[in-house]
Amino acid sequence: MEKKDRKPYPGDLNNDEWQILEPLIPPAKPGGRPRSCDMREILNGIFYETRSGCAWLPHDLPPWQLIYHYFRQWKGDGTLERMNQTLTNQNC
Repeated sequence: MEKKDRKPYPGDLNNDEWQILEPLIPPAKPGGRPRSCDMREILNGIFYETRSGCAWLPHDLPPWQLIYHYFRQWKGDGTLERMNQTLTNQNC
């Protein structure tokens, strides 16, 4: 999925934050189909939901099911905790 041109939301990652977090994203599982979503947009969706607490995500972010899938996976495997620690240590 190509990143859509959209207006940024307040919680979107800036380029410096993305450069820090991108290496922490686990690679796609081998043997499966390649990822078709933009991982930066997945994180932007997670941050949007976390910040706003709203029931609905804007239509220009990836589908909520996909965002929730990655949230659950990354919460379970410690990826979100590593991201949080890394950003905290970077003083972003």
